[in-house]
Order: sequence, then C-alpha cells, then structure tokens
Amino acid sequence: MKDILLRLVEKSDSDYVELRYHTRDQKRIEVVKGDTEEVHSSTYGGVGIRVLVDGAWGFSSTSRTREEDILKTIKSAECAARFSAKCKKEKVEGLGEMIPVDGTFKARVNDSVTKYSIEDKVNLLTRLDKDMRGYAEINSAKCMWNEIQDDKLLVNSFGTEVSIHDEKVEFHAIAYADSNGEKVAGSESRGITGGWKDLFAKDTADEMAQKAVKTAQQLLKAKHPRGGTATVVLNPELVGLISHEAIGHTVEADFVQSGSIAQGKINEKVASELVTLVDHGTASPHAAGWVPVDDEGTLSQRTEIIKKGVLNDYLCNIETSSVLGIKPRGNARAYEYSDPPIIRMTNTFIEPGDYDVDELIEETREGFYLEGAKGGQADANAEFMFGVQKAWRIEDGELTELLRGASISGSGFEVLKSIDAVADNFEFKMGAGYCGKFQRAKVDGGGPNLRCTATVGGKQEG
Repeated sequence: MKDILLRLVEKSDSDYVELRYHTRDQKRIEVVKGDTEEVHSSTYGGVGIRVLVDGAWGFSSTSRTREEDILKTIKSAECAARFSAKCKKEKVEGLGEMIPVDGTFKARVNDSVTKYSIEDKVNLLTRLDKDMRGYAEINSAKCMWNEIQDDKLLVNSFGTEVSIHDEKVEFHAIAYADSNGEKVAGSESRGITGGWKDLFAKDTADEMAQKAVKTAQQLLKAKHPRGGTATVVLNPELVGLISHEAIGHTVEADFVQSGSIAQGKINEKVASELVTLVDHGTASPHAAGWVPVDDEGTLSQRTEIIKKGVLNDYLCNIETSSVLGIKPRGNARAYEYSDPPIIRMTNTFIEPGDYDVDELIEETREGFYLEGAKGGQADANAEFMFGVQKAWRIEDGELTELLRGASISGSGFEVLKSIDAVADNFEFKMGAGYCGKFQRAKVDGGGPNLRCTATVGGKQEG
C-alpha cells in the first residue's frame, strides 16, 4: 500500500496532497442489569485524501484500496477543490512549516486486549454487573467496554512517510441506587492507550466496581450543598476537564479566528503565575490522547499554551500556523479515514507545583474538595458549568461532610487567575471520554490537585 500511495502523490498536480490509509478494529460491549445490551465488533478502513488546489481545500475518501480507485478519489478531491476555489473569497495563501517525518510509531502495549476473546470480556462485565447489584441499596448497574486498534499509513507531498499502530481501551462501571424516588449513581472509569495490564495497573476491574458501589451508597445518604462562590480544591479529573473544555477549545486556532476570548491575548497574563498549561500528544505513553504524529504528518511536540500565567501559544494546523505565524505541533486530527483532519487537542494538562496534597486541604479554612466530573458545557468565552460526582465540605482544614448534586461553574480564565496553590501530584484522568468537536476524538486531560475560587452550585434542602 505504501508504494501505491507514494506513486499517487507523485502523480498529483495539486499544490499539496496527503493520503491517509486507515484501518480500524473496534469492539463495544455493554451489560445492563444482567442483560447484554450490546456486543458490537467491526473492522473497516479506507483512504482519506486531502488536496490544496488554487487556494482551496478538497477532501474525498474511499473504502476501495485498488490503485485506480484511489486515483479516482484524488481526482474527485481535486475537482471539489477547484470548484471551491471559484467561490471562495478568502483563499489559503500558504502552509506553515512542515518538516518531513519518516518512521514507524507503535503504542506501548502491555498485554494486548486482542489476546482476550469477546466471551472473556462479556463474562467479566456480566460478573461485575451481578456483583454490584448484590450490594445493599444498589438496584441497578451498568458495565461498558470499548477498544480500538488503529493502523495508519500517511504520506504527503512534503515527503512524510509514516506508519502508526495504536491501541486504545476503556472500561466503565456504574452503580445506581435510589431512595424515596431520588436516584444517585457512583461511577468509575478509565481509558488509556495500551493493553489490559495498562488499563488495570492502578485498580483492578473488581476494585473499580466496588468503588462505584461505595460512592453510590455514600451519595444516597448525602445532602446537597448550598450554592455560592467558594474556595475549592479540585482533583486531577476536574483540573483536566477545565483545562480541556473551558480553556483548550478557546485556544484552538480555528476558534481563535472565529473570535474566541483568547483572540489577540498572546503574551497577556491570563492565569496565576503558578499555572503552566500544556497540550502534548506524547506527554505519556499511556494517556488516551497519545498521538505521535498527527493526520497532516506533523510530529507531536509540547505546546505550552499558558506559561507561568501568560498566554503563550495557540493550537494550530498547517494552514492556521501560516496565518498566525505559529509553529504547528501535531494538533490536526481525523477520527476515521472518511474524516478530514481538523484542529484538536491531544493530552491537555496543568503541570504540578510544589504543594503537598494534604496541605491544600489543611490550609483551607472553609470550602469544598471536589472530585469526579460529570456532564457539563463550556463556550467560546471560557464560561463553563460541570457536574461534580462528590463534594466534601472542608471545615478548619478537614474533610467533614460528603455532599451530592454539586456543580462547579465560572469563567475559565478567572478561575485560573484565582489559583493560589498547586500540588506536586499528577494524574491523567479524562481518558474514558471523547471530545465531540464536529467529529469524535480520543483525548486525555489532568494535572495535580489545586486550590482556586469558583461558584459551587447546589440546592436548598427541605
């Protein structure tokens, strides 16, 4: 296949062409209340083709992999680009710095999940679901499994020739309880790049299920917090969520060009000097957003979005890097072969500081310790609101009462400005989810525990 793609790149008379051959094996399993709701296995693939002609992009894809079929698809992409060029008012005037990449990149996998049969995975989920429902007060449960094995071959007219072999897997355990018509859920999940032993390196599947049960049982008896502005200590999952949703999207160059709050703020102070916020596709070999080379052929590099409180960089592709004068560092990604690459985050996180984790709480007179992220939203102005699984009241430096139904909200950059302590721990905690910007993407996020000021939402009891 590589020889075919290289020949076709040479034949194309486009100003720029990239050919991406991508095959995927995917398995999804879901067990709910003892019933196997879904067992899905699929294998598919094809070639995604993007060209630049007369200052306009054209994209086309095909599941057929004969040379003549790929050539026809290239012609289709070129035709689309020429038609677009006739209508386009603002044309692409150039592409950013592109250094050819040549090599093979393989995810670090310990005990590949492909060694385990579908039956093995269904049996595991079925047993865990049954075990969770056997605990007091737990009346329903759900277990989910998803795995993806990707193989990519990318060549482009800059001379890039790259092979990428990737394996990503995720596991979810959710326990439900209710009392007097009010339902609560405890959940544990993990998503990584790697294999079975990587996924369960910290906690086994049984331990994760038991934690989900314990959380549901605790929340069933918990009260709701009163809403208001408060001092909060965030766990790495919430730090990652705010970094990704409230900050990360505002610095993606396409959103910047559309007028996000980060537009024109390079070199401005936007956060506490304790904050260095980074996006990096190879920050950790097992982070779910492991991307060694992006889908334009750019080698992954560290992007310091915020450096010691100052907005330092945007996330670009090769087009916007030329417009903004910023180096691309591997943030153009496509979820499937039939998707064009767009600007995306990879692994987005705040770097650790020098505070002891316990000191963050011990030095907090009054506030909340928040852990576990639930659903929520953020906008181009960095305003956000996220649900929180568990909120612990802090009184005189100690965790006292567990509360449920809490949320956290505020302006992302204002919250970052309020940070007065950053712990020395670190963890990626967002790998079980996906980013949904126009097309799905596997990402990760995290950081240390940190202390800041935000609005905690709740409701009046009774």
